[in-house]
Amino acid sequence: MKKILNILLFALGISSLASAQQSKVLDRVVAQVNNHIILKSDIDSLVSEVLTRERGMRFDENVWYEILESQIDKYVLIEQAAIDSVEISEEQLERRLEDYIRNLTAQFGSEQALEEALGKSIYEYKNEWRPRVKENELASQVRENFRSKVTISRREVEEFFNSIPKDSLPMIPEQVQMAHIVAIPPLSSDAKQRAYDMASAIRDSIINHGKKIEDMAVAYSSDPTAKQNGGLISMTNLSDLVAEYSAAAAALEPGQISEVVETVFGFHVIRLNRRVGDQIETNHVLIQINTNESEDEVAIRRLEAIRDSLLNHGKSFTEMARKYSDDRATSPYGGRLRDPMTGDILLDIDRLDPALYSMVILLDNVGDISDPRPYNVPPSASQRELRKAYRLVQLQKKIPQHRANLKDDYELVSNYALQLKQLRELSNYLEELRKTIYVEYKINKPSRI
Repeated sequence: MKKILNILLFALGISSLASAQQSKVLDRVVAQVNNHIILKSDIDSLVSEVLTRERGMRFDENVWYEILESQIDKYVLIEQAAIDSVEISEEQLERRLEDYIRNLTAQFGSEQALEEALGKSIYEYKNEWRPRVKENELASQVRENFRSKVTISRREVEEFFNSIPKDSLPMIPEQVQMAHIVAIPPLSSDAKQRAYDMASAIRDSIINHGKKIEDMAVAYSSDPTAKQNGGLISMTNLSDLVAEYSAAAAALEPGQISEVVETVFGFHVIRLNRRVGDQIETNHVLIQINTNESEDEVAIRRLEAIRDSLLNHGKSFTEMARKYSDDRATSPYGGRLRDPMTGDILLDIDRLDPALYSMVILLDNVGDISDPRPYNVPPSASQRELRKAYRLVQLQKKIPQHRANLKDDYELVSNYALQLKQLRELSNYLEELRKTIYVEYKINKPSRI
């Protein structure tokens, strides 16, 4: 596998840590938590990832040892997960893997660019990362289970706030609270048929005219891996593939070609290469439905009717969002928008994306509702690309810039005070767990760490 960007930073950063010794020892055990072995190369790799992600961060010895401690904590939590019978479902694991791949894809610009950097298909990379992601999820679940039990009283919040010098209280920027109702245009009636007809023609070329599925994948597949490997999906658990694909492929004999199979990604023609237990290797051609061929006017008219009901017939925006919005992430909460990083419902106006900002500045009063405006629905586990849509936005609250105070910002102050308390309590919890779980350092740890 190509080392992406990490190797250069690794060479520049880690070399300052006992470079002479490194030349003699390629790898070594640096710590052990029960049966979990932590290698020096594990920590070096994580340090490299951190330095790559945190552009302004520079390597020093403290960083290395702090990451070692975080890995020991992770395995301590994994041991506790076994004691507490904490489990991670395949659905949850798949969702986290999809999130991880989506973030990587955004960094590299496209799935094809990511696969070129990795030197392998996304499917192969996901399978390699699955054990690590499962470990992270187990540790995270135990951590969150503990944090959820930590609460904070109003008195503690007030004491925290009063401990901050008045001249050190931060300025809170102008904030808004908003909700939206989303309408996704239905696909053109012809778009799905054209995709199906294309997949059928490709299958006919393979079955009746001697064409190779690899060549057809390179020429026609919408799967970005096809150009590189002829649509090959290497040995993969059946449970890791979408259900329709798994069912169709599992019903084949090696070398056999499937009928046209529809999944959330489009239409597939599949060849089963081999099967070992619950793992299969396949080649496929994917023909995606052109989502740009949609009935925009249908969505716009639908939103205009909803807007009329809101403005002229006394309907509740919250209830209409729950009932009619196509955004399944926000509709259960009345369409309320949240900061994607913090989860806060109050959004800093200067941090809004340009499209949303341009809508907000046209809404003068709390309760105002925008006209239908274009919107791109973010990718999900079942829809890897942006989906064109339209939405109405309502301004539900507007708070001018001000210095932080308990009256206007109690929730913000409370959340921050709670987070600090959770960190302190979690640190104490981990110390107690380390007394009951075998932890051994195989290297000398600086006393100041």
